[in-house]
Amino acid sequence: MRWLDRIRGRKSEAAPEADPMAEALAAAKSGDYETALRIWEPLARAGVARAQNNIGACFAEGLGVPRDRELALKWLELAADAGDPLGERNYAAFHMQGLTGTDADYGIAAEYYRRAAERGDAPAQDMLSWMLLEGEVMTADPAEARRWAESAAEAGIASSMTRLGMLYHNALGVERDPEKAVHWWRKGAERGDADAQAMLGAACHMGAGTTRDGVEALAWLIRATNAGSALAKPFIGPARDRLSPTEIQEAERRASEPLSKEAS
Repeated sequence: MRWLDRIRGRKSEAAPEADPMAEALAAAKSGDYETALRIWEPLARAGVARAQNNIGACFAEGLGVPRDRELALKWLELAADAGDPLGERNYAAFHMQGLTGTDADYGIAAEYYRRAAERGDAPAQDMLSWMLLEGEVMTADPAEARRWAESAAEAGIASSMTRLGMLYHNALGVERDPEKAVHWWRKGAERGDADAQAMLGAACHMGAGTTRDGVEALAWLIRATNAGSALAKPFIGPARDRLSPTEIQEAERRASEPLSKEAS
């Protein structure tokens, strides 16, 4: 888990030079974690939840300080219990792993993912959606999983877009709708989700929920394969076999282009 990605500051109405959180964030982004921690520490001890979260993230990842998961847990718990959604999500993620890697507490993880999700944290909404669909940590509820996935997808979380496609494809908590499945897979695929690329390629190959298009199918399946999606494996061979050498060459050309050229 890359805790660095979770270090975020909030914009302030004050000028950047008057905002210690902004100053610390700028230092962290430049790799100067010692300066960032020096600024965050008094704020964290004064009860600033986001500073507590950021210190916990640094101890978890060993950024500017020796890696110390016990101290990381302490600071993340303070941030989470203060109601910081990022702290709640990170505290939940910590419990998905456990302090030693063998003592995970999925109940605590689920509780804090839900807290963060209810405060509008999109990655937590995505994770909660996954947990509700899997049904291993909490009772499976595909309908609620869909609602949280929709919230996360609206915020741009590609994995939730992919999950929505799966829900509509498999009729989990909704009526089966191949066109909606393709709609969500395309959104996820264009944002780089490998499984969405695989499923979109399969749909284009079979003409399920969209017009059959062998070149587009192979292009997406190549992208998915290159990105490591196992879901592409059953389809890429048959999709390639249907095409002429010229069509295969065109699919390979499309697959090599930056996604931004295809995103809508």
